[in-house]
Formats: sequence, C-alpha cells, structure tokens
Amino acid sequence: MSGYFARHLQALLFAAGRLARAPVATALTVLVIAIALTLPSSFALLISSVRSVSSDFANAVDVTVYFKRDTAIEKVQQLASSARGRSGVGSVKVIPADKALEQFRKDSGFGAALEALTDNPLPHAMDVRPTAGATSPADLESLKRYLSAWPEVELVQVDSEWVLRLNAILDLMRRIVLGSAGLLGVGVVAVIGNTIRLEIYSRRAEIEITKLVGGSNAFVRRPFLYTGVFYGGLGAALAAVLVWSGGHLLDAPVARLARSYGSDFALASPTWGQVGLLLAIGAGLGLIGAFLSASRHLARIEPRP
Repeated sequence: MSGYFARHLQALLFAAGRLARAPVATALTVLVIAIALTLPSSFALLISSVRSVSSDFANAVDVTVYFKRDTAIEKVQQLASSARGRSGVGSVKVIPADKALEQFRKDSGFGAALEALTDNPLPHAMDVRPTAGATSPADLESLKRYLSAWPEVELVQVDSEWVLRLNAILDLMRRIVLGSAGLLGVGVVAVIGNTIRLEIYSRRAEIEITKLVGGSNAFVRRPFLYTGVFYGGLGAALAAVLVWSGGHLLDAPVARLARSYGSDFALASPTWGQVGLLLAIGAGLGLIGAFLSASRHLARIEPRP
C-alpha cells in the first residue's frame, strides 16, 4: 500500500511540476474553465438570493375576504377563528371597516372628501395567508371555495396571479441555469480533453519508452488524470473568486436599487459549502475529461519496433 500511495504522490507532483513549468498555457486554460463555471454559478447564486429574500414567494399569497355590510364584527371574529383552525391556513387577520376607512383616508390623500361621507361604505374584511406548503393553485382554489361558502361573505379575492407568474419565472430560470450548466460542463470536459490530447502527443516519445520498459496504460495515464484534476480544480477556485468579486462589486448598486423600491434585497455571497461543491464539480469534470482523452489516445500509442 505504501508503494501504491508513493506512485500516486509521484504522479501528482509530476503533474503539478509540468503545469508550473508552463505558467502561461496553464493560466489560459484555467481562465477558460473558470469563465465556463462562473456563468451558471452566478445565476444559481442570484436565484438563491431571490428565493431566500422572498421565501420562494410562498408568504406573498394573500386571500382577502370581503363580508356583507350588515355583518357584525363579532360574527367576523367568529368566522376568523374557524378559518384559523383549517388545515393549510397560516394566519388570519381581521380588518374592521372603521380601520379600513382610516387606512384608506391616510393612504389615498382624499381625507377631506371622505369627511363628507355620512356612512362608512367599506365592509369588514379578513386577510387569510396560507402556509408555505398550501400555495399551489389547487390548494388556493379549495381555500377560496371554503371561504365563499359562508353566507356572510360577499367576495373572496385571491391575490396570487403575480406570485404564480414569479414562481414560473423562477422555475424557468432554474431550468435555464441547469441547461447552461450542463452545456458548459461538456465544454469544460472538451477543453480539458483537448489539452490532455496535445500534451500526450507532445510526450509521445516518452510514453513509448515507458511502455517499452513495461509501463501499463494505467501507469502512463495517471499523471494526465492528476493534470485534469488540477485544471478543473484551479478553474473552479478561480470561478469562486470571480463570483465573489462580482457580487462584491454589485452589492452597493443592488442595495441602492432595492432601497428605491422599499426592499432590503441583497445579493448572497457563496457559502463555504457552495465553494466546496464548485471545487468538487470542477475537479470531477477535469478528471472525466482527462480520463476520456487519455484512455483514447494512449491506446493508440504503442512502442515502435
């Protein structure tokens, strides 16, 4: 076992040494890989930021119940208690007619005109907010039928259209990110595979001699596999730096834009877990590209008689 690990350590150091002796070529290859990994990582982090701020928009769904004007507030409170006990209901808030009129007077700017009214035209209302797991269209329709069945209810309004659109946009963005990540991952594998192919043919004579003295394809392939892992890992590390730097540069403009809309939205920074996952993905893509290229091209190289 000690000899096995020693050979692997030797191959690893050999691969690192060859990369260090060609810094310009190594840097260019790593930069290409980093750019390919940065794009889907940035979009995935953006989607994660939006979902974390909005809790995936589940808490933005409201169901507003308007009661008939002759309904007593005590009856509204009783119905609100019944609604709180229903499965899928997160919170229920009763809005008395007098408070609704006061709020409307404050927000509308028609305070003087409203003073001329002899009677409050607004009915009692109730704001019902479903739980996070009960915001599907079927769940909301079921809740609407339940509330509409009360004889005291005049109108039930489900404010979910825009939420469903936003969720659809998020789902579309997630699919686009996954698709682009897959395509760019294939590109990374191709870049690393082509780089390994060129290195194999530049060392053809050395490989022939190694095979001539008994070196197997696995033995000859091992340094190239470590080279691919180095390329992928270094590219992923640079991609993590680029994602963090881009987010840091955009923090202030995004904060100013969010404040102009009365929001506290901020871009999330990549966590150590996400960075580790990115490094693992980069190294894995490098290993796959190197293995496919080395296995194919080394099999074609045999010692000449």
